[in-house]
Amino acid sequence: MDIYKAPLNIRWADIDANRHLRHSVYYDFAAAMRMNILNGKGLTTEKLIEYHIGPILFREEAIFKREVKLEDKVEIDVQISKCMTDYSRWSLRHSITRPDGTVCTIITVDGAWMDLEKRKLTIPNEFVQSIFADFPKSPDFEWLTPKVKA
Repeated sequence: MDIYKAPLNIRWADIDANRHLRHSVYYDFAAAMRMNILNGKGLTTEKLIEYHIGPILFREEAIFKREVKLEDKVEIDVQISKCMTDYSRWSLRHSITRPDGTVCTIITVDGAWMDLEKRKLTIPNEFVQSIFADFPKSPDFEWLTPKVKA
């Protein structure tokens, strides 16, 4: 599979005073997409609790290219664009597109895994690593290697 895609259901409450999709809703759609994929792969809330880990974000950026209105038919996708070889840190890229392929928005998130007991960044276990290894990779995908401290 080259990409994970899902249609978006735009609700009246998602629209702002300018009659287009409210800026923060884009981030909500992207977060829901990520968590639906993880959940569908078996990384449920219960598993996150069992492993004492959670995904955290360092950066979340949206580039708005075209308006999305209430009646628009759009879908969201996600690909991994960068990742440490141990899957401890990663970047995911979402695109919101129209059926004709027009890109409306690109959302990029940079994240990592946190040990929720130690409150420190951690390397995820093999189960979590296998889920991220299975993510579709963007055409410009890049493996990151840890920087060696001098």
